[in-house]
Amino acid sequence: MKYLVDFLQKENVTEAAIFEHLKCSKEEAEILRVMARRYVEGSDEVGVIDLLMELYGDEAYGHIMHLDKIKSLFELGWLMQNNFHTIKLGELSSLELLHTSVSLSVSFLKLLENGNLDLMLPEVTPYTDHLEYLQDQFLRIDLYTKMGSARHSFNSASPSVSRLQNKLGLLEKRIEERVAVTKEPIVVEEFFREKALDPKEQLIFLALLKEEYAGGEGNLRDMNTLIDLVSFDEYDRFRNRALLEEGAKLVSDDIIDYDEMLNPFGGITRSFFINEEILHDIIHPQKKKKTTKLKLGQLVKEQELFELIDPKTTLDDVVLHPSTREILDGLLKQMDKKVAQRLKAWGIRSKARSIDARIIFYGPPGTGKTMTALSLAKSLKKQVLSFDCSKILSMYVGESEKNVRRIFDTFRELAEKSKSEPVLLLNEADQFLSSRSTGPGSSADKMHNQMQNIFLEQIERFEGVLIATTNLLENLDTAFSRRFNYKIGFKKPDRKQRMELWKKMLPQNAPYAEDFSVEKLADYDLTGGQIHLIVKNTAYRVAAKEEPLFTVEDFVAEIRKEKGGSFEGEGKSMGFLA
Repeated sequence: MKYLVDFLQKENVTEAAIFEHLKCSKEEAEILRVMARRYVEGSDEVGVIDLLMELYGDEAYGHIMHLDKIKSLFELGWLMQNNFHTIKLGELSSLELLHTSVSLSVSFLKLLENGNLDLMLPEVTPYTDHLEYLQDQFLRIDLYTKMGSARHSFNSASPSVSRLQNKLGLLEKRIEERVAVTKEPIVVEEFFREKALDPKEQLIFLALLKEEYAGGEGNLRDMNTLIDLVSFDEYDRFRNRALLEEGAKLVSDDIIDYDEMLNPFGGITRSFFINEEILHDIIHPQKKKKTTKLKLGQLVKEQELFELIDPKTTLDDVVLHPSTREILDGLLKQMDKKVAQRLKAWGIRSKARSIDARIIFYGPPGTGKTMTALSLAKSLKKQVLSFDCSKILSMYVGESEKNVRRIFDTFRELAEKSKSEPVLLLNEADQFLSSRSTGPGSSADKMHNQMQNIFLEQIERFEGVLIATTNLLENLDTAFSRRFNYKIGFKKPDRKQRMELWKKMLPQNAPYAEDFSVEKLADYDLTGGQIHLIVKNTAYRVAAKEEPLFTVEDFVAEIRKEKGGSFEGEGKSMGFLA
């Protein structure tokens, strides 16, 4: 405690050993000395007004003139507040401090005890294993986090930020020196070299790795927190958002991924995590996985049942009836990964990251069932394996029952080999879901019943997200009804929604007649799929004119064809976009 005694006893405070580290004026150091004396006498906090009156008296309110010294000591990091309602340092005014209770900061107490604030680093020695290396790297992440907080509270030129930068510089130099003398390969360093990650990408990866070792869902997973970690100022933050956007190296190379979750304000937040296979190799460098992950797209090319779809739209891009949107928003919240983690903790679900949901979308053709299914998958960051159920009977005559089982067996095989969790989309599943025949019946009825029984069995065993679309729900077999978690109806758009659909689907850069009226088009009772088809057909008609110009009459002509049934087959559009 020699530095403490020296600081208290020196006649001139500027001669104390720690004065050079304080970076403050002589008068400010005297304030700290009074505080330190009170501290060793048993008082760990003091009111600012009492402190200033003791030092400067209250004649002619002279003590108020010294409030700026208290503020300066706050900004230097030597004092801290004790009030319940703390003042944000970035918004701090001197007068607000007058009735504040303050105490010496931990940093100042360490300075009194050790004589300096330098980070004490051991001798440079090789790392004995990757865990020792990670311990240093996680300390480094802690310092970056503290430095980010200090920048928010003070400014980049603050002595508090400078001290943290000094510590960080020493630590980073030590890590570099220890890596240089370590002969055994360090798995994280090798990974950084293999993926050619730049320093900022490495920091983001290490921060997420720290979260994994901590075993929690801490703030370091949040997008803004990760950006703050690698940013120096507001411009830097704006520029560094590109590190975590779609197309960024970390995301496009499948090094990290993220969950999108609805927040209480209706927006979407992102929570990042390291790819499971990469995480396994980092945490268990001695254990090699027996299975190899294959690309789902390549696997799909080798079979004939499924079409692989990478959804391009989210639920925000689909025009839906308000009641349908409300149900889907609620469904998306229930399928959130955090909910899945809670269910795992409660013993309800076996996997934390998996989502189980069996959903029926029902409604007239063209109301957006398939498009919504794809958009829901996009919101869940999943690919889609789509199967057209209307083809099941025609695939192989007499083997329909076997083909039903084959659908699900092939789906599970593709998901297992690719180590992914795609959505299974069963389009036009009417024949699977209709009521089964009773009584003796024909051989066709028996085959149909047998096919449905197998389908029912497979639905019962299914793990993951399954979406079946159907035009009618009236004939739904009650056994199937019980197996589906959600049954969501799709209604024809009302006039307001038809207005929105027309405005969004009409060609943006096309010429229109002066008397063109979207309101007139919205009067016609059409589905979104029909509007999409009519716009397309009308565009072909107008483009062939000598003087192309869109008129209401052009659209009405196509509407009459559609309503008359001439294009009924094409009218069964798979969905519609906003």
